[in-house]
Amino acid sequence: MPTDPSTPGRADGDDAYVVDTRRRPERPNGRAAAPRRSGSDTRPGPDDPVVVDTRRRGGSSDGPGQRPAAPRATVPGRRRRRRGRVALVVLLVLLLAWVGFLVWVPLHAWGAVNKVDNIPAGDRPVDTSGHNYLLVGSDSREGLTTAQRKKYATGDAVGQRTDTIMLVHVSESGGKPVMVSLPRDSWVPIAGHGHDKINASYSIGGPKLLTQTVEQATGIHVDGYVEIGLGGFASVVDSLGGVNLCVPRDMKDKKAGIDLKKGCQTLDGGNALGYVRSRYEDPLGDIGRAARQRQFLGALMKKAATPSTVLIPWRYKSFADASAAGLAVGEGTGIMDAVRVLQAMRAVSNDQGLSLSVPTSTLSYRTSTGALAVKWDTERAKALFTALKNDEALTQAPPGTTVNEGGSR
Repeated sequence: MPTDPSTPGRADGDDAYVVDTRRRPERPNGRAAAPRRSGSDTRPGPDDPVVVDTRRRGGSSDGPGQRPAAPRATVPGRRRRRRGRVALVVLLVLLLAWVGFLVWVPLHAWGAVNKVDNIPAGDRPVDTSGHNYLLVGSDSREGLTTAQRKKYATGDAVGQRTDTIMLVHVSESGGKPVMVSLPRDSWVPIAGHGHDKINASYSIGGPKLLTQTVEQATGIHVDGYVEIGLGGFASVVDSLGGVNLCVPRDMKDKKAGIDLKKGCQTLDGGNALGYVRSRYEDPLGDIGRAARQRQFLGALMKKAATPSTVLIPWRYKSFADASAAGLAVGEGTGIMDAVRVLQAMRAVSNDQGLSLSVPTSTLSYRTSTGALAVKWDTERAKALFTALKNDEALTQAPPGTTVNEGGSR
């Protein structure tokens, strides 16, 4: 039952009630006996009433018997924490979006890459450890406008030929990646066509016959095929803002459209194209050109992997799109195969890979037709190809091979 507000121990506004649960013994006259307690004994006795305190603990601390309220964070403090959480969420979203963009760009570009049939029929060398790829530079003028053909001094030749033929080996045994140039004037047997320059196999039967010819000449199973044409070559270089190369000597070649001075410099698409195509002014002929081509490919990947390319969205996308536009791959060649080739080129540019040319015995072999060709050093070439076939870890150039001259900066 409610007590009087004036009852001692109760403050106004408190919701405390005293509930008397004592059982009092009755006196003979029927009245309850009063509890007896000494004045000094303050302990509750068995007959004392139970006090149930239902007061609210919050609110003001002015009332007697109430606990003081816990201090709350100030409004500016809460705002700072909220802004910090929002900033963190925004940062994570931007990071995920950027990673997604880096992945999406090459995947989207890969969808535009042309597919060609390069897989030979019949018996092929046994597929052994390691990955072996055929990297081809086609001199096809397809895709070049009349103005571009004039600008790049490519001429109006029709048909399909190769300016570059390389065997790229990616080791699975811990060895360095290896890029081996196969001079396009190499004198080799071509299935169904006797002996001829290796370049003729591409002209006669395209990627399929070229792959078969390389496999028969080297004894190495080709796992993938990557080809880039002149139509996309210059665009790839220009999408990167040029490529940094150290030209080993003054080079003037009207047929290649170049007039370059010795020294390290940045070459645009046109000059870079002429640099790798020039052959008549080079004292080493096809061998010298092959060395410049390997040098250029390493410099190209070195520039492509710089932050100025990867961290600038429009340049990154432009490079990927330009590369895809001038690229063709074999039907069985996937994006991971292309990545391995690019990584091998990058390793060579950082001196973490080997850049070689097949060992030769003469650069002016007189053929049965009277033409001059490049003849391989049979024993040394066989030793090199056997090492690659067995995925032996090469740490230096085997005897008789030619390495790059010049370099990138």
